[in-house]
Amino acid sequence: QVQLIESGGGLAQTGDSLRLSCAASGRTFSMFAMGWFRQAPGKEREYVAAINWRGDSTYYPDSVKGRCTISRDNAKNTVYLQMNSLKPEDTAVYYCAASRLRIPLSTKAGDYWGQGTQVTVSS
Repeated sequence: QVQLIESGGGLAQTGDSLRLSCAASGRTFSMFAMGWFRQAPGKEREYVAAINWRGDSTYYPDSVKGRCTISRDNAKNTVYLQMNSLKPEDTAVYYCAASRLRIPLSTKAGDYWGQGTQVTVSS
């Protein structure tokens, strides 16, 4: 089992930056590829960023590329999502996911999920 706890969400204005954190406990963190997803009201959960086990490969969809940076600190069992130039359309609940065998580029790849942290961006 892996327990994931997200933090760092909150209310921001257009153009602001936020850094989300996801702390993992349980099994060895470095055994898991990690991803960030988000879900806006009435929409499906979508992939935002992913990182491999060592932290030397990262993945982003075009919608956030250049504005978001995923990173991990295996010594601290934590994965981060730095979000810059926030837009109202970034408003969503943000979830982190852990995947033992695959890079989590879709919700199907997530083996474990956190409870989410709300990000609200006002215009």
